Amino acid sequence: MGELWKLSLAEMHDLLRGKSISSVELTQSYLDRIKAVESDIKAYITICEDVALKQAEQADIRIAKGDCQKLTGIPFQIKDLIATKGIKTTCGSKMLEDYVPVFNATCVERLAGVGAVVLGKGNMDEFGMGSSCENSAFYPTKNPWDKDRIPGGSSGGGAAAVAAGEAAYAIGSDTGGSIRQPAAMCGIVGLKPTYGLVSRYGLVAYASSFDRVGPMTRNVQDCAAILEVISGHDEFDSTSLPRQAPIYSDSLDGNIAGVRLGIPEEYFLEGMERELGKELTPL
Repeated sequence: MGELWKLSLAEMHDLLRGKSISSVELTQSYLDRIKAVESDIKAYITICEDVALKQAEQADIRIAKGDCQKLTGIPFQIKDLIATKGIKTTCGSKMLEDYVPVFNATCVERLAGVGAVVLGKGNMDEFGMGSSCENSAFYPTKNPWDKDRIPGGSSGGGAAAVAAGEAAYAIGSDTGGSIRQPAAMCGIVGLKPTYGLVSRYGLVAYASSFDRVGPMTRNVQDCAAILEVISGHDEFDSTSLPRQAPIYSDSLDGNIAGVRLGIPEEYFLEGMERELGKELTPL
């Protein structure tokens, strides 16, 4: 069935729930896409083909029993500084090249709980210290739109993978722009959640009071669907907010007439792109 990687999460969910496709078929389509473009993009440090297909088989069993949640059976990528049980977590560094965690980060555990499928671990600047994805100890990631340009960082592998159709979505981390900047450079959606909204348990820290775990997606609706799953209180993270996650998708159809946005004057810096300044100044 065509190029499944171009579909939104909602479209994939509808096909899976209606049994028009299986999770195994969807996962294999992403693995085929990875094989077709990954040698040029380098969005992954580790690709987990066998793990992904096994998880997809388990997702199909869930779906057959009537349990098909928004992310069930849908393949995704995880930034390589988020702990994944039984899967290498290198932080983009040779120092951790063979480190295999014995536990899952909370965000990974919650995605596993709804039957999501792990494709692999995303390339990144070493220990998150960089903004170009050129500082990976393994190889730089290329921007899918122009391979002579950077994808941004440090979650550059996630941004590139989503933009290139190598993952339906990615889970990244953001301390000072590491989700938002590569998302902007690769033309996707990236969200740095409010502090405490998403558990940091299992995230290799850079600056704990600034670090966040968040989604990287093709559209805002997909972003909301993922945030609903990964946010909420976690007993393993004392800084997580003591409340359940709201249904963010319900807030996407509201009327925003009259809403005002403020842009700090300090953002208008020397060296800003002239076209951007021209668009913002009238506001």
